[in-house]
Amino acid sequence: MSDNSNPTNAPSKSLQTRLIHSDYAAPSGFASLPHAIHHASTVLFDNVAAMRSRDWQTKSAYTYGLHGTPTTFTLEAQLAAIEGAEHCLLAPSGLAAIAMVDLAFLKSGDDVLLPENVYNPNRELGNWLAQDFGMSVRYYDPLIGAGIEQMIRPNTRLIWTEAPGSVSMEVPDIPAICQAARRHGVLVALDNTWAAGLAFDGFGHGVDIVMQALTKYQSGGSDVLMGAVMTRSAELNQRLGQAHMRLGLGVGADDVYLILRSLPSLKMRFQAHDAAARQVAGWLKQRPEIARVLHPAFPDCPGHAHWKRDFTGAGGLFSVIFDPVFSEAQTDRFVDALRLFRIGFSWGGAHSLCVPYRIQAMRKGWSDSGQLVRFHIGLESPDDLIVDIEQALAVLRSVG
Repeated sequence: MSDNSNPTNAPSKSLQTRLIHSDYAAPSGFASLPHAIHHASTVLFDNVAAMRSRDWQTKSAYTYGLHGTPTTFTLEAQLAAIEGAEHCLLAPSGLAAIAMVDLAFLKSGDDVLLPENVYNPNRELGNWLAQDFGMSVRYYDPLIGAGIEQMIRPNTRLIWTEAPGSVSMEVPDIPAICQAARRHGVLVALDNTWAAGLAFDGFGHGVDIVMQALTKYQSGGSDVLMGAVMTRSAELNQRLGQAHMRLGLGVGADDVYLILRSLPSLKMRFQAHDAAARQVAGWLKQRPEIARVLHPAFPDCPGHAHWKRDFTGAGGLFSVIFDPVFSEAQTDRFVDALRLFRIGFSWGGAHSLCVPYRIQAMRKGWSDSGQLVRFHIGLESPDDLIVDIEQALAVLRSVG
């Protein structure tokens, strides 16, 4: 049979055209447990009328891959359900999600408040907005609570919160901040990445907008960059959607699938991280080399009373402050000596991580003089992790 044979008596097509246009249609009725991966930049329409009638903002139909496919819509719906939201938008990273919020609700001349313990890329973004876009960016004590009201100005449009700070671990009084903000018509956005949407109900405590880095626990594999922004307000979601579109914040279908595949085990993994982290942190609390353990579930962590009142879990991330007798060079040697812990930013994956921070340079008014080291406790045996830390502490003590 030649390449140009025509067994169906349809108009003859060349091989090259048949490579692009197939007459085959798969039978309907296929069903399986994994979510389907819809790859698409171009979305097809049945006719011109359908093309002209579709509105990308309503998510009732498909218009272009950037605005969503069945794969991305499914993940957005599941994330919204976890957070108790009505609307969700995906972004290529947690920082992209933060930028979406800022650019949706701020313009030149507006004022935004950020906590002193804010995620550092959020701080860098804020400083850039102040320097190049004429916005006012100010920082507040994360434990300010109701006192935030004294900082609100007529042009304040947005207050960022982080519960807790992902390095210094202070737990803010979110309800008090939200109540003060609401009296002045100011929006409150929460970075809820530490609690993964499981251990803290942002909307239930008064927040208007919840942002998360799905890179962390939702992925669980240390292999995906993605963020999400959620709200219960259709009006706020419309403004977020405009920013999402104008910034071109698309995400890849394969990455979305990896998050969808990980969601069924999210709660179990989070609880396992939590239990192991409390065990390791409790052991570290007894060590003479450690001056303080900054774990929100421990009574001496700043803001612990807020955590106890508002949270149902803690995850795997906490920090410690070494006794001031140990220098930065010594604590760096401690981190280098760890064998099971790897050195790397982020958290939420199966592998344990450890990172030293120059917290005195990061935080205005920081009073502790000891070196701060942050731990992410993965899914290894906590007993093995303790043995690893113990041998690294021996290295720390051996270095003068």
